[in-house]
Amino acid sequence: MKKTKNTTLRECRGPMQQKRRTVPLGMLRRFLAASIFSIVVTSFFFVHVHVSPSPTHHNFSDKIPSFYDPQSWTRELVPPYLFKTPLSVPKLKDSRKESDYENLWKPPPYHGIIPCTKPTPNYTTPTRSRGYLSVHTNGGLNQMRTGICDMVAIARIINATLVIPELDKKSFWHDNSNFSDIFDDEWFISSLANDIKIIKKLPKELVNATKIVMQFKSWSGMDYYENEIAALWKKFKIIRASKSDSRLANNNLPPDIQKLRCRACYEALRFSPRIEKMGKILVERMRSFGPYIALHLRYEKDMLAFSGCTHELSAVESEELRLIRENTTYWKRKYINPIEERSKGFCPLTPKEVGIFLTALGYPSKTPIYIAAGEIYGAEFHMTDLRSRYPLLMSKEKLASIEELQPFSSHGSQMAALDYIVSVESNVFVHSFPGNMAKAVEGHRRVLMRGRTICPDRKALVRLFDKLENGSMTEGKTFSNKIIDLHKKRLGFFKKRKGPISGTKGLDRFRSEETFYANPLPGCLCRTESLSINASQYRLAR
Repeated sequence: MKKTKNTTLRECRGPMQQKRRTVPLGMLRRFLAASIFSIVVTSFFFVHVHVSPSPTHHNFSDKIPSFYDPQSWTRELVPPYLFKTPLSVPKLKDSRKESDYENLWKPPPYHGIIPCTKPTPNYTTPTRSRGYLSVHTNGGLNQMRTGICDMVAIARIINATLVIPELDKKSFWHDNSNFSDIFDDEWFISSLANDIKIIKKLPKELVNATKIVMQFKSWSGMDYYENEIAALWKKFKIIRASKSDSRLANNNLPPDIQKLRCRACYEALRFSPRIEKMGKILVERMRSFGPYIALHLRYEKDMLAFSGCTHELSAVESEELRLIRENTTYWKRKYINPIEERSKGFCPLTPKEVGIFLTALGYPSKTPIYIAAGEIYGAEFHMTDLRSRYPLLMSKEKLASIEELQPFSSHGSQMAALDYIVSVESNVFVHSFPGNMAKAVEGHRRVLMRGRTICPDRKALVRLFDKLENGSMTEGKTFSNKIIDLHKKRLGFFKKRKGPISGTKGLDRFRSEETFYANPLPGCLCRTESLSINASQYRLAR
């Protein structure tokens, strides 16, 4: 067929026209693809994905802010007693300066200090027992805990078989827990087998045997136990200690006795498996928020009644506490001047004062804080200021469901054990009053090489707080600098245990000493010349 000029022209133009039609279509396709990709990426960053919590813990996620991952606590966490090296401390997510970590979270320097609880080469296995040491402990969890450790050492000194101690069930706490409810009794017996013999109960044939019941003298040394107490074996097969607190001196004891106290306290006296398990869960849930402070807030009714401190309390509250103190027969002090006590630094910081203190130190309002305490007196009112400063206040009751806490909730000592675990494992530990738990946690953190332990200078703080109240000073940089300067050396540094205050005599001399379990240096912490030591040397003796 003969092609015309027009046909040829159309054929020549056809491809060009077709090409011009397909170019916009390709560009459109690429544009749409890019747009879709952009939408997907944007959605990835901005769309909130809800992860349903485990049915077992359905109440847990309702109690905490939505940014928390309710599944994060299920990650494996090694129990506190298995840690062998210091924890690495991550920075707060909203901290942008290295100084935040340095000033707020960095652990104190070790300066070559390591745990040294293993026996010396001259230490021998226990020789034949001369009799049985039966013990009735007294006080709350931590007073009983340190008392039990002292009794282990005393049993070694007098060459006795230790009967598993009976726990105090009649004090203010009215806790009917037995030893095995709180502690792992099988582990306690086996781990100290090379030190002393321990049995769960007296042999049947000795249940009705003649025994002597007595209170050992407070803060006694080797001579007292080797001579006066050991001499009782000539007449008795059973010696029963009616109290366990502060029965052994803090200082001037043989190195192997001091090391044994530490092995008993920090290795043998392990909490029962169910308490360890629950404590582990609470620690993991707190760590999911980032570095956290454990605050031992001594503002329970019994503490305020015992101390006679009434600052920031109403007249009705003060009278209620006075009546409790008056009617508690085993509390010796009945009349207490609350103003004088506070001015001397003998009163616990109030929740409001703790909030001012932490703010002055520089901790931001988003800092997670675990409240390690019993029921706070008048919590609805007295916790208001602290909560307004630090909204992320957590506790056992907020971190766990009612069902999870049910096995422990009616036992004060078991609940205190959970607080103890979370406190020992915290990045920073702060107390409002240096009671038995504060001292026990402080010492345990030292042995485990944990982070900061802040000990408020209450006497100095009271003067500054009063200036805030009377308007002669305001919160700000000047106030903050004063607080920081006051506490530069109160951050849990490794230092030699303080002896008695000069001029004190008698029992007051021993009371003025820094307690062994608050600072087991010297005794269970040693200085090494080389910092490049094998990791196994850090491990507490097994």
